Amino acid sequence: MAVASEKETILSVENLSVRIDRSGFTVVDDLNFALPVGEMLALVGESGSGKTMAARSVLGLLPPPFVVAPESRIRLRGTDLTTLPPSKLRDIRGAEIGMVFQEPMVSLNPSMTIGQQMAEGLALHRQLGKGEIRDRSLAMLERIRIQDPQRCLAAYPHEFSGGMRQRIMLASVMLLKPALLIADEPTTALDTLIQRDVLDLMVELTQENNTSVLLISHDLGMVSHYVRNVVVMHKGRAVEQGDSAEVLHAPKHDYTKRLVDALPRRSAGGVRLAQTAAEPLIELKDIVIDYPGRATLFSKSTGKRAVHGVDLTINRGETLALVGASGSGKTTLGRAIVGLVTPSGGSMAFRGQPLAYGRNGTSRALRQAIQIVFQDPYSSLDPRQRTADIVGEPLKLDPSLDRAGRQERVRDVFAEVGLAPEFADRFPHQLSGGQRQRVAIARAIVGRPAFVVADEPVSALDMTVQKQILKLFRDLQARYGFACLFVSHDLGAVEQVADRVAVMENGRIVEIGARDDVFDRPQHAYTQRLLDAAMLLDRSFASAAQKQAAGS
Repeated sequence: MAVASEKETILSVENLSVRIDRSGFTVVDDLNFALPVGEMLALVGESGSGKTMAARSVLGLLPPPFVVAPESRIRLRGTDLTTLPPSKLRDIRGAEIGMVFQEPMVSLNPSMTIGQQMAEGLALHRQLGKGEIRDRSLAMLERIRIQDPQRCLAAYPHEFSGGMRQRIMLASVMLLKPALLIADEPTTALDTLIQRDVLDLMVELTQENNTSVLLISHDLGMVSHYVRNVVVMHKGRAVEQGDSAEVLHAPKHDYTKRLVDALPRRSAGGVRLAQTAAEPLIELKDIVIDYPGRATLFSKSTGKRAVHGVDLTINRGETLALVGASGSGKTTLGRAIVGLVTPSGGSMAFRGQPLAYGRNGTSRALRQAIQIVFQDPYSSLDPRQRTADIVGEPLKLDPSLDRAGRQERVRDVFAEVGLAPEFADRFPHQLSGGQRQRVAIARAIVGRPAFVVADEPVSALDMTVQKQILKLFRDLQARYGFACLFVSHDLGAVEQVADRVAVMENGRIVEIGARDDVFDRPQHAYTQRLLDAAMLLDRSFASAAQKQAAGS
C-alpha cells in the first residue's frame, strides 16, 4: 500500500510494537500503516492476531500490563500521540478520535440514561449549555432514525435491542464529529439486516463529516463491501496489505490464503434429504408461543406473541436451517423443542410420540435423545466445573454406563471433537472461544442423541475457527446420523451445512424449501432482503484464490 503524503494522512502508525511489561512478550510487532483523510482502512485477522491491541494503542487505552514500545510512533495529523501526557490524550479521546466498541451493552453505562451518556462528551469537550446539548442529541437520534427520540433520551440501554444499542453508541461518538473513528468489530453477532443497517449508517455519518475510519474485523466479506484498503495481521505482524479487492482476489501470503479459503462456500448438500424424506423425526403443528408482559402500577400486563401457528417437520438425519433476523422467533422455537420454553398452543411430536415436557410428560430417555448447543458457550458452561465433568454430566442419567464406562465415553468424545486429553482438567475460562464451543458440542453429542438444536453455534467465532466448528459438526452428524435444527442468521454458515432452509419473519415461517432453491430462487420478499443484506465475498474472488492456492 502506497503511503499517502503527510498532508493527506490523518493517522500514521510507524514501527508499532506492543509488549507485556517486564516479560517483554510481544503481541503487536513492528506494525506500519497510513490512513488517508476521509477514507476507511481495515485491520483484519483471527482472534488473537493483535488487531484490537493495535487500535487501542492509538487511543492510549491498553490494559495493564501491556505497553507501547519506546520506538513506536503513532501520529494524528503529525502529532505523536505516544509522547503526549495522559491529560492531553484525554482531550483528544472523543473530541478528535472516537471509538465504537464490539459490545455496546458493555460500553454503555447501564445505570445512566441514553440522554445522560450522549451529553457527557459534549459537556466535556464542547462546553455547551444543557438546552443546546439536548437539541443536538435529539437531532442526532432523529438522524439515525430512532422513532421516538424524546423517549430514547430518558430510556436505559437494556431497553433496546443489540442493533439499536450499536446505533445509539455510533450516534454518541459521531455527535462530536471526530476526525478519526475506530470501530472494533462493530457488527459482530448482529443479524444480516441489522449489520447492513449499522454499517450503512456508519458510512453515511463519517462521509458527512469527512471522518476517517479504522475498522477492526475478522469478516472479510464485510470488509470487501465497505473498505478500500486492508492490513492482514497474524500473530501481531502485518503479513499483507493493500487494496482490499486485490488482496482478497489474489492473496500472496499463505495466511491470507487460509483466511480466504475459510470463507463460507456452499458444500454439496441435499443427499441426506432424498434418503430420509419419508421418515419424520420432529413434527410441530400450529405451535404458538406467548411471552407474558410485566404489569405495572398503572397498567395491566400485556403479553407478546413470539411464534404464530408454526408447522414444521424435521426428518431423520437431515439439517434444517431456521434463519431470520433477531426477534423473528427462531431461537424461541428451538428452545420450545428442547423443553426450555413452553408453547401456549399446538402440538409437538418426536418419532410419533407427543413431546410434553413436565413432571408427568416426556420420559427421561426421550429427553436425552434431544439436545441443544447454545450460542454462547461461556455462559452455558459451568465456570466451576472442569470440562470433563461438564461433558460427562449427561451420562449420569444413562443407567447402562458405570463410572468407568462414562469416563471412557468422555475420553472418546474429546477425541472426536478434536480436544487433546489435557483439556479434560481445564476450566472454561482457560479455553479459547473455539475450544469452548467444542466442549459444548461434546456435551450435546456424548449421549448419542437423535436430534440436536444448534442455536447460533458459530456467530461470534472468527472465520477459520468457524470453518473448523462447522466441519466438525458435519463430520459428527455423518458419523452418528442425528438430525439438526440449525438456528442462525449467518447465511454463509447455513450454505455450508443445510439440507433445507426455513425462513422466519415476525414469528411466522414465510418460506421453506431445499437449500439451493431458497438461496438461488427465493420466493418471498423477506428472503430476498436477507440474501441481499448478506455480505458474502464475491465468489469469483474465492474461486480465484482457490486456483492460486492450488497452483502454488
